[in-house]
Amino acid sequence: MSGSSIDALDLAALLCSRVCHDLISPVGAIVNGLEVLAEEKDEETQKFALDLIKKSAGTASAKLQFCRIAFGAAGSAGAQIDTGDAEKISRGFLEDDKTKLAWNLPRAFLAKNRVKLLLNMLLIAAQSIPRGGRLTIDPIGQGDSMGFKVSAVGTNAKIPPTAPLLSGEIGEEALDAHRIQPFYAGLLAKASGLKAEIAMDGEAVVITAQ
Repeated sequence: MSGSSIDALDLAALLCSRVCHDLISPVGAIVNGLEVLAEEKDEETQKFALDLIKKSAGTASAKLQFCRIAFGAAGSAGAQIDTGDAEKISRGFLEDDKTKLAWNLPRAFLAKNRVKLLLNMLLIAAQSIPRGGRLTIDPIGQGDSMGFKVSAVGTNAKIPPTAPLLSGEIGEEALDAHRIQPFYAGLLAKASGLKAEIAMDGEAVVITAQ
């Protein structure tokens, strides 16, 4: 399959697979923690299990909130999304001891596809610094036509191998749950009348949509 055409059912199935893939790990950890609580009577072990459940539940919740906007309908057709809400869920999902966000966007209501595009750009940027680093989000332009620039700086930052799909073109390789996300980002860019690109700028990976 080549070009930008994909069956709507295939797109929906692959995006669902991607979300499930993201949630398997924390949900599985919750199940394991509950099993430990049921089987072990040692106080120290039970405390460890409770900490694991609490941490994993928080991770699962953060991922669900992020995916709800990044991949979901997030309101009816024509709905707008508050960039302040987008910042909150992005920090909850992506920030940790290794990765920090510098969010320089003004707070505004933007068309939902633009905000969904931004969140998907952040996912790709985060993948480019697997050992952590800094993600910086800047506006390109202003108002309803605002575009975005996401810069990722970290140890051995590099463009992910699936990044060419950001063009919204499938290419020769078949799409799967791993490759669908950057392709979906490209579709969002096209739907928003923007062109998404990714390139190295010195030691930084920079993704733009304008």
